[in-house]
Amino acid sequence: MSFSVGTLVKARGREWVVLPESQDDFLVVRPLGGTDAEVAGIDTYLESVDPASFDLPDPTRLGDFQSCRMLRNAIRFGFRSSAGPFRSFGKIAVEPRPYQLVPLLMALKLDPVRLLIADDVGIGKTVEALLIARELLDRAEVQRMSVLCPPHLAEQWQDELRDKFHIEAELVLSSTAKRLDRVCGNRSVFDVFPYTIVSLDYIKSESRRNDFIRACPELVIVDEAHTCTSSAQPGRGGTRQQRHEVVRELSKSPNRHMLLVTATPHSGNEEGFRSLLGLLNPEFADLPTDLSGDENRRQRERLAQYFVQRRRGDIRHYLESDTSFPDRLEQEQTYKLGTSEYRKLFDRLLSYAREVVQESEGMSRVRQRVRWWAALALLRALASSPAAAAATLRSKLQAIAAESPDEVDDISRPLVFDDDAEDSADAPDITAGADLADLEENESDAAKERKRLLDMARAADKLEGDGDPKLVQMVPIVKRLVSEGHRPILFCRFIATAEYLAEQLRQRLPKGVTVIAVTGQIPPSEREARIQEMRNHEQYVLVCTDCLSEGINLQHLFDSVIHYDLSWNPTRHEQREGRVDRFGQPKPEVKVLTYYGTDNQIDGVVLEVLIRKHKAIRKALGVSVPVPTTSNAVLEALYEGLLLRRKDTQQQMFQFPDDDELKPMTNEFNAEWQNAADREKKSRSLFAQHTIKPDEVAHEVAEIQSAIGSAADVDAFVTSSVKAFRGVITRQGGRCDIDLTEAPRAVRESIRSTPKFAGRFQLPVSNDELYLSRTHPVIEGLATYVMDSALDATSVSDGPVPAARCGVIRTKAVSTRTTLLLLRLRYHIITTRGDESTPLLAEDTLIVGFRSAPSAAEWLSPAEAESLLLATPDDNVTDDVARNFVQKVIDEFSHLRSHLDEVAEAHGKELLDAHQRVRTASRRVGVKYSIEPQLPPDVLGLYVYLPVM
Repeated sequence: MSFSVGTLVKARGREWVVLPESQDDFLVVRPLGGTDAEVAGIDTYLESVDPASFDLPDPTRLGDFQSCRMLRNAIRFGFRSSAGPFRSFGKIAVEPRPYQLVPLLMALKLDPVRLLIADDVGIGKTVEALLIARELLDRAEVQRMSVLCPPHLAEQWQDELRDKFHIEAELVLSSTAKRLDRVCGNRSVFDVFPYTIVSLDYIKSESRRNDFIRACPELVIVDEAHTCTSSAQPGRGGTRQQRHEVVRELSKSPNRHMLLVTATPHSGNEEGFRSLLGLLNPEFADLPTDLSGDENRRQRERLAQYFVQRRRGDIRHYLESDTSFPDRLEQEQTYKLGTSEYRKLFDRLLSYAREVVQESEGMSRVRQRVRWWAALALLRALASSPAAAAATLRSKLQAIAAESPDEVDDISRPLVFDDDAEDSADAPDITAGADLADLEENESDAAKERKRLLDMARAADKLEGDGDPKLVQMVPIVKRLVSEGHRPILFCRFIATAEYLAEQLRQRLPKGVTVIAVTGQIPPSEREARIQEMRNHEQYVLVCTDCLSEGINLQHLFDSVIHYDLSWNPTRHEQREGRVDRFGQPKPEVKVLTYYGTDNQIDGVVLEVLIRKHKAIRKALGVSVPVPTTSNAVLEALYEGLLLRRKDTQQQMFQFPDDDELKPMTNEFNAEWQNAADREKKSRSLFAQHTIKPDEVAHEVAEIQSAIGSAADVDAFVTSSVKAFRGVITRQGGRCDIDLTEAPRAVRESIRSTPKFAGRFQLPVSNDELYLSRTHPVIEGLATYVMDSALDATSVSDGPVPAARCGVIRTKAVSTRTTLLLLRLRYHIITTRGDESTPLLAEDTLIVGFRSAPSAAEWLSPAEAESLLLATPDDNVTDDVARNFVQKVIDEFSHLRSHLDEVAEAHGKELLDAHQRVRTASRRVGVKYSIEPQLPPDVLGLYVYLPVM
């Protein structure tokens, strides 16, 4: 005997639902009312499987007025193959914000799905991308997927996939390669594992890329997509170009779905932005730079189908649903070198740097560039810390052996500047080196040079600690933040500075304050482990380099950012701040502190030319605009003109130059940046996705919540369940403290948590709180217990039945006898694409009601039936009377069957319409849908409402 998807069968002494993966001779089944963890396989040749029907409720097991609502919610929270417009929402552990549905609705209008998600930092682009991925998987349109990302973000993606979307993905990194080779043997890892998270830097090499391109899944998500553009900045184009080639090859497959995710699609480079658009559609690579005006309306509208880009202001109050973003409180704090020993060393090193450059006149171009970079590296380290200065003086410049000026620049630039060309976490945080002794032509001169460098390095060593005004003036700032309950991150440019600063803070902060350092020397997996260790401490401080400035989510553990070292790229400042200033930050405010020296021209150049200009643009526009690619050239010219060519050593705050050579360059640079800001403003207004109407989103939100329940439903279910199980729930704002110590043992075991815990039903949550989504183990455990106790009296031995399948109350809400029926509906959705058919299971609950006796039923409207769920008793009903009224309905139930079948069939048509409505692209590619209801529907509950006598 064969069984269709959704059929109810009996085997092994219990009832099961047949799942889509079944075959004629092998059934994949889930227990009735059970979870996906209980799915089993049954070989029909070896075991007996019979059709099953669902019995009507037992009148002897009566519940109260809350039973229907509680049981309905328990059933809905158990659904994984949910009804409603989307197939996936029953399988995710997060309730998306309404604005996060916009990219999903856009994606489902495309086939293949090609989308550039460019929302601001902290809005939730990862969730937006994975909502699309989960929906395509659950619609069986794709079977495999890969996430391409920087290696330091791989584990974070793995956590997001597992914890929020219940997808177990395999990491494909250089660190996992050997293990995967052993597991896969001669097969490709992409043939063995359906879900993978792949380091682009690992896969881009020619030996691996060909296998990946051959076996690449149907769906690819590219994170930090701005690092995969074809336009390379000087000196670091090779890696970027390799990444672009991989992604471009993948995009050539006409059926491949691709999601590009980045908060900075332009990255200050229009050519790179066009190369990203070309991955969506090759024609977009040639779009005009300015898409405004009526003449470009059609091209704008085409691109708007593939591109979403929104600011926080666009979505903060979307659909009257407030999204909690923290307010950013920005401050500047300064320090002075004054007349300290550090001032003397500063002047000494500055004079040396000038000397290095001036003495290069007449030398070969290669030696001139080597000396220039050595001087610039020394200035950069000098502004950071005495530890960084000492490390630089003791280290050789890596470019000494280079054979051409371009090669010198290629090696040295990333060690000194903060390019946007690559991921922040990949940018080297080691000191560049200033030891030029190997350039000397005789050993005696080389020995003198090295002795001089070592002498200055020893002088720097002696300044560590109390001799470092920058450190000394920072300590009280950190103390005050910690004492006020803040948890700050201090960002440094160099490993030497981060480790030195962390050690000094350990000695100078009060006992009980934990300080850890995280730098690029530590593997990504260990970085995450170090950070998570802080959950065990009450007060803590993180000191790190820019290896943590991009992609890593730190809002749950930290709420303040201190720029201990100014970045020479202001976009990096925005990335640093975005680690804590993002959706999910439990604090209403985050503090950002920019720290710099007021008698330090090295900081002054960056502060005046880049940082303050960047802040002014962000304040005017509402978002950050990447610094133009010419910034490095401008900084080089300014440092050369203002520091290395000046003869005086008096250090005053930087004033913008009147130099005839420098002023045109800086003016041109500012104009270029302002033009980029103007283009960005136009782009944001054009692609904020006003084409997806709020009413359309609102309708789908209502459909989702009706099918699977909302956060408010989860809240109501937990509240009633905890009270029913003799537990205690106390509230403070949105926080709930729950104590199930006195609950039955089976209940405590079912929740897979300690009996006492705190949680919230809406994000954000604090470090000590659980996010109680509908798929959280606590909710899943409570729902399973409620269903088991209601559906099978033998499965629960020591607890009450909080949601019985039947009940009777007297209430003023009705004027004549009224009965509500809680139905569970099972449907077999068949998707036909060409000759291939794919079965899907959809489950739903429905409340229907009628007045009078079954034989003369007057059916209620859906709204009338729903309203009765909130009715409360106004008079008592004895058990004998209650059982009698329930039995009367059961005795005449045959009069209701045909109408319930009609209800199930009509609801199935609505479900099919919703299934097709959001996937409009399928109509263009010949996809057909059909639906088969499994009749009769299951009558889970029967509740009688009697008028007050």
